[in-house]
Amino acid sequence: MLSNQKDLFNLPEDITYLNCSFMSPMLKSVAEVGVRAVYGKDDPTSVSPDDFFKNTSALRSEFAKLLNISSERDCAIVPSVSYAMANVAKNLKAGKGDNIVIADEQFPSNVYAWKELEREKGISLKLVQPPTENENRGKRWNEMILEAIDTNTKMVSTGHVHWADGTLFDLAAIRERADEVGAILVIDGTQSIGALPFDVQKFRPDAVVAAGYKWLMGPYSSGVAYFGEYFANGRPIENNWMNRLNSENFAGLVNYQDDYQNGSIRYEVGESANFILTPMLTRAIQQVNEWTPEGIQEYLGNLTAPYLQELSEIGIQFENDEYRGKHLYGLRLPQHMNLEEVKANFSKNHIYVSIRGNSIRVSPHLYNGEKDLIKLVETLKSEVPA
Repeated sequence: MLSNQKDLFNLPEDITYLNCSFMSPMLKSVAEVGVRAVYGKDDPTSVSPDDFFKNTSALRSEFAKLLNISSERDCAIVPSVSYAMANVAKNLKAGKGDNIVIADEQFPSNVYAWKELEREKGISLKLVQPPTENENRGKRWNEMILEAIDTNTKMVSTGHVHWADGTLFDLAAIRERADEVGAILVIDGTQSIGALPFDVQKFRPDAVVAAGYKWLMGPYSSGVAYFGEYFANGRPIENNWMNRLNSENFAGLVNYQDDYQNGSIRYEVGESANFILTPMLTRAIQQVNEWTPEGIQEYLGNLTAPYLQELSEIGIQFENDEYRGKHLYGLRLPQHMNLEEVKANFSKNHIYVSIRGNSIRVSPHLYNGEKDLIKLVETLKSEVPA
């Protein structure tokens, strides 16, 4: 069972950071890798042609281990979610009269690519809005997504959890319904992968992407994606030298290739060997693999359960256990609490969370302990009228 891991970070002692869904703090070990990499370019002779490919293979291998992907060649290094989704959009087999189903109020990177398909190809975008009632909200939202999928649906695109309030989506049920109509399943795992268990063999997604700077504990502008069989022979949005066949042969690079690398490497961003960011993200995911998402969920569940009960007793609402992860959840205030006053008190007490819509998004990690949750609860309790 995991214990508090705050000593692995350089978080300031005077803040209560419950905001990993915004950006993770830097692991000391990841920062050390980055510093070494920056100074490594002092001597460019230390980099060999083979290092370009060893670098990328190491990162893909760690990501494959995390998601139980059979081969690292089914993974691709990407700079952002929008980059991976642009590759999905380019290769989606759909046209006028077809539709794409997504849970509403997604992060924009999981929306704009599909809106372009609406304009360019006449594909309908079906946004499934969350229920207005709070009781059984997560259960009903999942049911509504399943109901929205029909014989014209070519893709369902969603997170494992909703980025704004942590609502957990039943990916197994969505996969089953997508199979019934011949639709693909695309997952933006940015707010879950690294903290919530995700098994490619279990959920059978056609594509998954996760930005690296949140729950993967890595640097900004780096991420990793998985592309399944549906995309095996697709065409990437970018043509760079490393995503072409036989690019490992530096002496033969002017023997231009029409064929792409086998597997998902064809979808990688140019300069994916980035000798600073790629080793940093590799080390970060190594640490996540050592902890395991299962261990992270267990630690956070045990840590937060008693304090969530206290918040419930003063009228604060949050999703049922069955429909939320332990790492990210939205707190909905009762009418007698003023959101602006709560925000001001959080700022005064150096408590860092995110406000998303009408929810206070709380996202703890292994660097948080009881004193952080006590401070959160006491600050919210101070808003209760006497």
